[in-house]
Amino acid sequence: MGGGGTDLPSYYRDHSGFLIAAAIDKYVYITLHTTFVQEVIVKYSKLERVKSIDQIEHPLVREALKLCQIENPWLEITSMADIPAGTGLGSSGSFTVALLKALHIYKRNLVSPTQIAEQACEIEMNRLKEPVGKQDQYITSLGGITCFHYHRDGRVISQPLEISEATRYGLEENLLLFFTGFSRSASAILKDQDQRTLANDPGIIKNLNEVKEIAFETQRALCAGNLHGFAQLLNQQWEKKMKRSPGASIDQIAEWYEFGLAHGALGGKLIGAGGGGFLMFYSEDKSRLRAAMAQKGLREIRFQFDFEGTKGIAQ
Repeated sequence: MGGGGTDLPSYYRDHSGFLIAAAIDKYVYITLHTTFVQEVIVKYSKLERVKSIDQIEHPLVREALKLCQIENPWLEITSMADIPAGTGLGSSGSFTVALLKALHIYKRNLVSPTQIAEQACEIEMNRLKEPVGKQDQYITSLGGITCFHYHRDGRVISQPLEISEATRYGLEENLLLFFTGFSRSASAILKDQDQRTLANDPGIIKNLNEVKEIAFETQRALCAGNLHGFAQLLNQQWEKKMKRSPGASIDQIAEWYEFGLAHGALGGKLIGAGGGGFLMFYSEDKSRLRAAMAQKGLREIRFQFDFEGTKGIAQ
């Protein structure tokens, strides 16, 4: 919703970060089942059947089991997802948080949503050295439409965005997601930003400072119920992202973005680090925009906000 990129340690450790994120009702599902043989079975896009945790190829599964101190497992882990990976909707963070939640339920541990989010960050950022921030893990775990303050000492302070019901309904009604058909790994784009920030590149620092200020403007606009102002701020964010990371857009996506603005959208941006995934538009002329995007072959994904965060369905 605003401030993306300021949640990377390379930025917030020197400048502090701020962003607004929203959870939607598209899910990653993790199921755990006790087996009758001492082994670990992991089912995702491939099947793994191993005798020890160290033999697991899936890095997130392997490190989550280690972090939760699960030894000599008799365990089958299966995952499914509503949205494919590499689409900018936080699938990696969602997977890690959901897996940790399931493992803590399995071990009957009482762990807060904030603790689970921080454990997911520990796995992705510290153990696996991925160039990611702390946005996806926290919004997945906590849910809602939430403001996150990233302090220089690493603390993350969250607070619900204080908007009226009318504004929330307006966002749900008028925000539209369209799948571009392109999936990508965010690592290359984020790694470039991370390295330039660590090198104190003045251009990247200035850009992220401006992105952070846009996030504060977004907070003020939404709290005031100014949805048209919010839409214009989406456009500003997209312009900053393209200047910060030229690889964030390809010609086809840029064409669709401009086409959407010309056919009923007041504002929009590509979700995530860029390169593919979902275009998000704010439009009060939704029929016109939907028809235009359908003409281009883009599939719409309808959604509502989710305020529950990660949860166990059954035990």
